Amino acid sequence: MRQLTLEVERLNNHRFIAVQNSVTRLLLFNFARGLAFGLGSVLGASLLVSILTWWLSQFEFLPVIGDWMAILADEFERATGAGVNQGTQ
Repeated sequence: MRQLTLEVERLNNHRFIAVQNSVTRLLLFNFARGLAFGLGSVLGASLLVSILTWWLSQFEFLPVIGDWMAILADEFERATGAGVNQGTQ
């Protein structure tokens, strides 16, 4: 019984249990976790879409895809250039 008591006491002192026992800590931990997940998802998707767009714009021998991707690449460049110019004025 003494050994079981020591194990339960050791588990209660564990960081995971300490976070779970406090509602405030639990909410803050889950909020930070959600922010990190959201930021990672947005950055990853942005990187993936821009690489895919650049890669597909290289296929100019395919008339439909090449033209469409070239237009999309021009739009991205114009949007990026507009954002930079607006910030410096």
